[in-house]
Amino acid sequence: QSQLVESGGGLVQPGESLRLSCTGSGLPFGVLNIMWFRQAPGKEREGVSCITWRGLSTNYADSVKGRFNISRDNAKNTVYLQMNHLKPEDTAIYYCAAHDGPVPHPCPVAISQGRFRYWGQGTQVSVSS
Repeated sequence: QSQLVESGGGLVQPGESLRLSCTGSGLPFGVLNIMWFRQAPGKEREGVSCITWRGLSTNYADSVKGRFNISRDNAKNTVYLQMNHLKPEDTAIYYCAAHDGPVPHPCPVAISQGRFRYWGQGTQVSVSS
């Protein structure tokens, strides 16, 4: 069974950090481009960060640049999203998704969600004092 599983979400205070993980199984993780999306209550799902299959290209939404860092370890079939200096507006369900299509450099954060073949179930991130 092909699946992506997110983990690492939780409740933190503003200014704190979290590291999300996205682990794949039953799929060719090492050749997949990965994107982190998030969806806040009452808002549309938006792209947060992307990383290409070898990790040579990364990109971030303007709202998280300088605070979030995406990386991957293909030996562990895992992509990480290190989130620092978290703000209340980062509160959302975070999803990882994957596709194996071509992407420009840098990988685009604004991309049709229809391109993504694999999706995780999401992990909740809440930032509140």
